[in-house]
Amino acid sequence: MPVGDNRERACCDNCGTIHYVNPRPVVGAIPVWENQVLLCKRAIEPRYGTWTLPAGFMELGETCAAGAARETLEEAGARVRLGPLFSMIDVPHVEQVHIFFRAELVDTAFAPGAESLEARLFSEPDVPWDELAFRTVSTTLRLYFEDRKRGDFGVHTREITGLSSAPRA
Repeated sequence: MPVGDNRERACCDNCGTIHYVNPRPVVGAIPVWENQVLLCKRAIEPRYGTWTLPAGFMELGETCAAGAARETLEEAGARVRLGPLFSMIDVPHVEQVHIFFRAELVDTAFAPGAESLEARLFSEPDVPWDELAFRTVSTTLRLYFEDRKRGDFGVHTREITGLSSAPRA
């Protein structure tokens, strides 16, 4: 434990440099066209072959919003007008924070990127709920559809802890 700190840290045995390990932000969008949401079928692990919102790890030097737009373009070939923050979900057991923005598709000229097998629009009843990749995605989608029914969108914070048989965050 470094002097003045309150927890153990990874430190270099030779020079004493502290190597901080911090949560990794995952940023993404809820791309919408009319009453449908764009989802991507994963072409990579974890959860190969399951559906997700376009999202991924934030890069150094970019904002959360820029990362969400970039990931949407990379994974779904979709251009969006990014809207407000919608959900922020802490996932401490995998050292991540998942951040999703509402987004409007600019057009329907989208196509799966290298990390996706398929990119497709779904209306709420057609969402493959049992085939969603992560609990953060299913939580975000449920909150989105609830807010849309009410006609009032909020900002939602949640925490997903531990592992279960449900899709993992």
